[in-house]
Amino acid sequence: MSKIKFVTDSTAYIEKEFADKNHIEIVPLKVDFLGKIESEGFPGEFEEFFERLKESKDFPKTSQPAIGEFVKVFQEAVEDGYEVIGIFLSSKLSGTYSTACIAAEMVDPDRISVIDSETSVSNLKLLVERGMELADEGKSRKEIVEILNLEKKNMGINLTVDTLDYLRKGGRLSGAKAFIGSMLNMKPIIALIDGKLESIGRVRGKAKAVETMISNIPENVKHICICHIFSIDEAEGIKNRLEERFKGVPISIDVIGPVIGAHLGPKALGICFKW
Repeated sequence: MSKIKFVTDSTAYIEKEFADKNHIEIVPLKVDFLGKIESEGFPGEFEEFFERLKESKDFPKTSQPAIGEFVKVFQEAVEDGYEVIGIFLSSKLSGTYSTACIAAEMVDPDRISVIDSETSVSNLKLLVERGMELADEGKSRKEIVEILNLEKKNMGINLTVDTLDYLRKGGRLSGAKAFIGSMLNMKPIIALIDGKLESIGRVRGKAKAVETMISNIPENVKHICICHIFSIDEAEGIKNRLEERFKGVPISIDVIGPVIGAHLGPKALGICFKW
């Protein structure tokens, strides 16, 4: 049976300890903010970035990993006797997947498979974890890729924000719409549909936004992740409610880091689900 190495990017927000223990390679995206270009990092390392984001009038730029980073990771894994499965941030949100594909062709396309997850954050993490489960069951690289490409279609993400300021700063909302929305306390519901972030509605108040996101969870859900940006109390409150409604369904809480979170801002909340 072949050894399989899993590679993903930093927007899966997998804890460093978990990645190290399970030999998952994390290729980081970069953040250019206030004159410094830094790797995104791991959960537990984001507080300083979001504090700077709150205080600054500037807005960060993000960039995909360089092709050389993928080549290095893939080459080392192949030389160590592994086959490789790379699972990356949606190709409609970043060029990370495309760059990984080029690197795989350069290194050894017969031993490396690259998947466009068509998702991000907790759902990307779930796909990596699912791949590991399948590998433990003895599935081949090609079998795992086939299963994950099917299962990724049964995932959804809903997000909302505490303030519209960061959507405005990031150019995803006009100043006029942000002003009017703030005056009316409107909160967007943002979904990841076919790999692309789209607004699916607006409601008045964050409590109503949370109610709407919960109502969008399918009854046949198999796993739920609540993701947040420094809003752990709200996330735990949502988790308690969901545990009452979806008894027996695994429910976890994850954080969102700078690359995705810069456009949402502190206190943003999301619900990721798989059915």
